[in-house]
Amino acid sequence: MNNLVELLTKAFRQNASDIHLTVGSLPIFRVDGRLIPYKGDVIRPEDTKNMTKSIVTDKLWDRLEQDREIDLSYGISGISRFRVNIFYQRNNLSMAFRVIPTNIPKLEELELPEILKNIAMKPHGLVLVTGPTGSGKSTTLAAMIDYMNQHMNRHIITLEDPIEYLHKHQQSVIDQREIGFDTLSFQKGLRACLRQDPDVILVGEMRDLETISTAITAAETGHLVLGTLHTQDTASTMDRIIDVFPAAQKDQIRILLANVLEAIISQRLFRNAEQPGRVVATEILINNAAIKNLIRNEKMHQIQNVLQTSRDQGMHTMEMDIRQKVKEGYITRQDAEPYLSNIE
Repeated sequence: MNNLVELLTKAFRQNASDIHLTVGSLPIFRVDGRLIPYKGDVIRPEDTKNMTKSIVTDKLWDRLEQDREIDLSYGISGISRFRVNIFYQRNNLSMAFRVIPTNIPKLEELELPEILKNIAMKPHGLVLVTGPTGSGKSTTLAAMIDYMNQHMNRHIITLEDPIEYLHKHQQSVIDQREIGFDTLSFQKGLRACLRQDPDVILVGEMRDLETISTAITAAETGHLVLGTLHTQDTASTMDRIIDVFPAAQKDQIRILLANVLEAIISQRLFRNAEQPGRVVATEILINNAAIKNLIRNEKMHQIQNVLQTSRDQGMHTMEMDIRQKVKEGYITRQDAEPYLSNIE
């Protein structure tokens, strides 16, 4: 039988980012983006059932049986914390773990653009971090919150599903609320936190009309709102937000978004060509007068042109950053090719 604590400890020590436990398969670790089987026993139905019961409460077990999937966080003392999703497949339980490093990485350690420090210091507005699942969005946001915590006197409220990085109060006061435990939903938590005197609100995922609408309202009323979306680039991020609203509201939301948006950081992780680990490539949009005009006039397709010609303002496209990292030897040409418009 596979021992959960032993498996997670081994995965952590092998620098895995994710662990997959599925009936009929060996335990699988994701290391530097690649799936690697662990030399243990093939997982049986009773294994995942016993592992699940070892980390969930009776109340959570009941919710799992009703909803067929749950999110939670789990920690092993002296090792690490994990973000956990437990779900049914073929009527058996499967488990997916994401390793959450104990220490919050600095923006410099992540080698993110310097402009992110300026974005973190904004007094109000909407800042979005986007990218596919597993692209490091939560880590980037945690590093930005940590930078605020060290340099600014703010009241920061986070709404997370589940809580990942644990922040300590430094220059700022940080209240972290977990969906399903501290508040019932992103919508309820977001509405409530507007009455809790926040300066900064972090919304773990802007996934529906009410959450997006309330976040925009919060940004409009003088708060700095940070959020994530599963979109590929800056233009599609704005399209996604606007498309959530009914047709009759789209023009109004477009004008509102043009006014409240501060920045969009789109990112993607690549295997590091020089050493073990990952490299982040980014696309940065800063909402200047040209961008505002394109949003208002429904010309999202022209945004890439502005990003290409505004490097002096901290902007660049994803392709520009990937090409630069290939040139510097951080990303292999083979890994980069699917994301480049033409291969030289």
